[in-house]
Amino acid sequence: MKATDILSIGAVAERTGLAVSALRYYEEFGLITPMRAPNGQRRFRRADLRRLAFVQVAQGLGFGLPRIREVLADLPDGRPPNARDWKKISAMFRAELDQRIATLETLRDDLDGCIGCGCLSMERCALYNARDKAAKKGSGARYLMGDRSSEVPEVG
Repeated sequence: MKATDILSIGAVAERTGLAVSALRYYEEFGLITPMRAPNGQRRFRRADLRRLAFVQVAQGLGFGLPRIREVLADLPDGRPPNARDWKKISAMFRAELDQRIATLETLRDDLDGCIGCGCLSMERCALYNARDKAAKKGSGARYLMGDRSSEVPEVG
């Protein structure tokens, strides 16, 4: 590895537009693994720039750091995704994005109905969760996530 392939944390921050504190957090979170100089300073490989670019792109697509870490954990030696990896990752991301889009479309359509009714009729409201019966399906706003009240058994 040539000396020009080794970057200080300041140089990486400048190249990526990320704050030094963000780089330290990404290290703590397990997204990057810098080397250490004899004096303890972080030193990054030039390939870490591509890995960080991947993190930024994935975040821009709405993926959280835990999901990004999970994807990057499958790559050996802390390297960035190559073309073969990206083909596999992009297929996974596409499926997840398609699911999110479907959920957002359902939410949009349900909200159109709410605007019309003003939620004056709780019995007909597509989002109303009487007696928290949607909890049987899991955590979160189940009806907004695509579950239907007709699919949830009554709480006894």
